[in-house]
Amino acid sequence: MRIESIGEKIHNQTGVMLYFWGEHCNVCHALQPKLFEAFDKNFPKIEKITIDVGEHADIAAHFGVFSIPTAIVFLDGKEFARVSRNVSIPALVEQIRRPYEILLS
Repeated sequence: MRIESIGEKIHNQTGVMLYFWGEHCNVCHALQPKLFEAFDKNFPKIEKITIDVGEHADIAAHFGVFSIPTAIVFLDGKEFARVSRNVSIPALVEQIRRPYEILLS
């Protein structure tokens, strides 16, 4: 995984979510399936990319991620939402719903 390839996806796709996690982070392991399920159900055209910060510290630093778990949602090539640690999945879904529908209508 390279920063450049992630950047290309962000700029060439309608939506991308980067999910930063760590191997020894219990919250990361608990949140990921719930978050991905919500995105699969509500935003099927947003590509989800997982990034292990232990293996890719350079990518985490590039995106300004200093705590995990962190999810960053890009819509139309721009950062639209960033959530870390205590994530309200319903609140995030509602935040993204309208712009997602506008972009894809």
